[in-house]
Amino acid sequence: MTGRLVGVWRYPVKSLLGEALLASEVDPAGLTGDRALALLDGVTGRVASAKQPRHWRSLLTMRAAGAAPGPVRITLPDGGEVSSAHADVDAALSAVVGRPVTLVDVVPPGATLLRAHPDAVLAAGVAAEVPADESRLGAVVPGTFFDFAPVHLVTTATLDRIAAALPTDAGTVDRYRPNLVLDTPADAFAENGWVGRELRIGRELVLVVLAPRPRCAVPTLAHGTLPRETDALRVPARLNRVEPLPGLGPQPCVGAYARVVRAGRVELGDAVTLD
Repeated sequence: MTGRLVGVWRYPVKSLLGEALLASEVDPAGLTGDRALALLDGVTGRVASAKQPRHWRSLLTMRAAGAAPGPVRITLPDGGEVSSAHADVDAALSAVVGRPVTLVDVVPPGATLLRAHPDAVLAAGVAAEVPADESRLGAVVPGTFFDFAPVHLVTTATLDRIAAALPTDAGTVDRYRPNLVLDTPADAFAENGWVGRELRIGRELVLVVLAPRPRCAVPTLAHGTLPRETDALRVPARLNRVEPLPGLGPQPCVGAYARVVRAGRVELGDAVTLD
């Protein structure tokens, strides 16, 4: 199977909106600058994540651009900007989320986040206190802010199939937050069958696909100007509920997780080959 790379996305601050790129270096820690920063909750010490919507859905009202260690620009809900290097950045971000937070670029030892049960969020609403699981970060690449693996990829066929089943213009790329969007002749949700296989993108990059990417409540939340859309979880649950890893049970999945076998630079339009 061959195709081409049609989307490259980076999310410099965990759980904030990200930026579309024309090209990026990709190494074992993912795209340069991706999830290089995160907010630490001053109350619990956990990493802030929109996977717990009750406290952190406002993270998705902000957008980050740029690559650490250089300054990252954060656009606030009112359109103002603050730099990650500015002395008042923590105060500005704390005012948006309504809790004391600190912007950090180093993963604290034993860092965790809370992932609310998606079905409970759908049933009770984003402001409700619902059951949540605590999980450690950096399962595949320790010392990073990734929940599991450093690269999330998805095909246009999968995004198009979901979008066609949604009642409104869902902004699927924004909602599902992939790093790499692939245009291939594969059918929707073909990524499920790529586990254990290698993807070559451009002249250098080689990825190995690890697992289908399970979805939490995040796609259902308002993303910037995109309104809340509960079907952004219900549709994948109906169309592609599979077991991403042994023991996890069936979950709604969109795209796949991958790790880097050989680092390299990717650009829009690069050839994609599935071995």
